Amino acid sequence: MKDRYPSYIDWSTYEKIRSIVRDNRAEYMRIKTRGAPRDGELLLHGIAWCARCGHKMYVRYKGGGEYVCNHLRTHEGLPTCQHIRAPWVDAAVADAFLTALAPAELDALSRAHRAQQQMNAALRTGAERQLERKRYAAALAERQFNRVDPDNRLVADELERRWEAALREAREAEEALAKQAVLQPVSRIAIGKTLNGKVVALAGRLPQIWADEDTTDAQRKALLRCLVEKVFLDRGERDLATVRIVWRGGAVTDLEVKMKVNSVAKLTRGVEMRDRLLDLARTGMPDDEIATVLTAEGHRSPNCAEKVLPITVQRVRLGAGIKMTSHRSRWSHASSLLSAPELAAKLNIPVNWLYVQIRHKRLLIDPQPAGGYLFQDTPDVLDALKNLRDHAIPQLDLRICQPQQEGH
Repeated sequence: MKDRYPSYIDWSTYEKIRSIVRDNRAEYMRIKTRGAPRDGELLLHGIAWCARCGHKMYVRYKGGGEYVCNHLRTHEGLPTCQHIRAPWVDAAVADAFLTALAPAELDALSRAHRAQQQMNAALRTGAERQLERKRYAAALAERQFNRVDPDNRLVADELERRWEAALREAREAEEALAKQAVLQPVSRIAIGKTLNGKVVALAGRLPQIWADEDTTDAQRKALLRCLVEKVFLDRGERDLATVRIVWRGGAVTDLEVKMKVNSVAKLTRGVEMRDRLLDLARTGMPDDEIATVLTAEGHRSPNCAEKVLPITVQRVRLGAGIKMTSHRSRWSHASSLLSAPELAAKLNIPVNWLYVQIRHKRLLIDPQPAGGYLFQDTPDVLDALKNLRDHAIPQLDLRICQPQQEGH
């Protein structure tokens, strides 16, 4: 009870704690709070909202995880509003969050913060000067009232009315200044150079912290909520979902996220891609080259957001009854390079051992565009592989200056 008994904490701290407690209670539609960050892979738990009906979406982990809006179905017996697969949406929001914390963005935020402080200081100065004028007017009205002849009742009543009006205006100016001090506090501690450097250094390390296996899902959600107020989702009709990120402070970022679909026909440019693919296939172009051409033209596979996969080309080609007229010969490479089987034969080791080391990331090497691996046939590389085989070194990195295959 405020101002009734001695307090353990001050009133502002009490109100802050109560606000946190209310926000941590996941009462979705009554008070629309976000709930406390919880364990679980889905990043937007508690802050995902439906862009169609405006209700909060809940998470469903069945089948890989998705966000579902079924408020209308639960309360009014209507069909489910929408559901949207979570992994690619979460990845897009996380990327936007990490981008927002880049040093350049932090510098822009710092400049905006200083400009906001200057504006708040100017508004407060104007309000203080206005209050001084109102107080002076009230004091002047009081002096005029005190000097009037009491027998002159008409003048006395008018001066008393003016005095009361001046006092009322002065009180209103005081209340406006106090309200402005609460809404736009100017007594903020400026970020010094040392603290600013630490923040920038942390932002540079944040992607590493975010991807660290020791960072829990609840900690990632808590980090995200430092900047993100809520996220509105709309699945869309085809392979694109719209994501609107509402940042703390009111700024908004709109994203288009490519979603996984079941077939080429459900892609936004699926018909165009299929026609182009079949035209290239009829010329006898190999599947992987067709995939490269289509990727360069901005197409993608139904289950891949970045490129067209050769297996997609093969399925569409075979579905249209187009067969390869000539088969590709074995890839050739320079005499200074060794394929995995050739290297295994030269070192007298099982070829599967090489693939196991690559899979477990003890042998780091980039695959060739058409698949497979090529190794430099040099004494340094051969000796390093022998050391890896003998457990003399824990890891070998051969990703620098990777050679390319010559052709076919």
